[in-house]
Amino acid sequence: MPATDLDLLVEAAKQAGDIACRYTGATARRWDKPDGTGPVTEADLAVNAMLEDKLQQARPDYGWLSEETEDTPDRLGRNRVFIIDPIDGTRSFAEGASTWAHSLAIAEAGEVIAAVIYLPQRQLLYSAAKGHGATCNGQPIQVSPVDDLSAAEVLAAKPSLVAQNWQNGTPPAFIRMHRPSLAYRLARVADGRFGAMLTLRPSWEWDIAAGALILQEAGGVITDRAGDRLRFNNAQPRLNGVVAGNPALHHAIITALAPAQTGPTGH
Repeated sequence: MPATDLDLLVEAAKQAGDIACRYTGATARRWDKPDGTGPVTEADLAVNAMLEDKLQQARPDYGWLSEETEDTPDRLGRNRVFIIDPIDGTRSFAEGASTWAHSLAIAEAGEVIAAVIYLPQRQLLYSAAKGHGATCNGQPIQVSPVDDLSAAEVLAAKPSLVAQNWQNGTPPAFIRMHRPSLAYRLARVADGRFGAMLTLRPSWEWDIAAGALILQEAGGVITDRAGDRLRFNNAQPRLNGVVAGNPALHHAIITALAPAQTGPTGH
């Protein structure tokens, strides 16, 4: 990996934060996307325009996948691809909260090799390069040592706990917590604040890619809900849910999950 790829993502993320913070979330113009896929604001579009211009000028041979750019098959023929969520947690942004993030990643041959998650209003910048560990604000981070699921704080939405998602119809005992941004959830598992996270609905790659590498480089394990390795830059850029945590907690959750049912069963 070129040594400057991570530096490029860090610089771009900071510029994204400068742009997004010029908007007052609750008063930013907002639209609902077609097919109930969620809201978008003028801040999302402004950040996306800057990132697309800056990153593609810097790496014209890399493909491009972003939540706010119409997808094309061109990226499938590229060895490396940017995977971008200009603002992950748009609903929180629009409500004036601070738990939204910029999520920037570069994948090579389906595997993330550089990643940044930046929460400008919380002054938290997580980053990782494959094989070089993960940091928050320049300091090394590591997943939680808690290995007892019943004592662990796990980030999960309430629908994930419905009986049909679990062996014998009973979810395991753990302390359920929640944060609105998937990127933020993965970052907080990576830095050890929470033991694990799960989302059982199909998940967009741009919500997961950056956090996947940061968590792995912090000593964690991340797979889809079936326990299969995540691969990025798919023709249909959605993953079969996500389970992430330290090795012990990840194993405990995967073992307790029932086989996936048809259709979405949790958030």
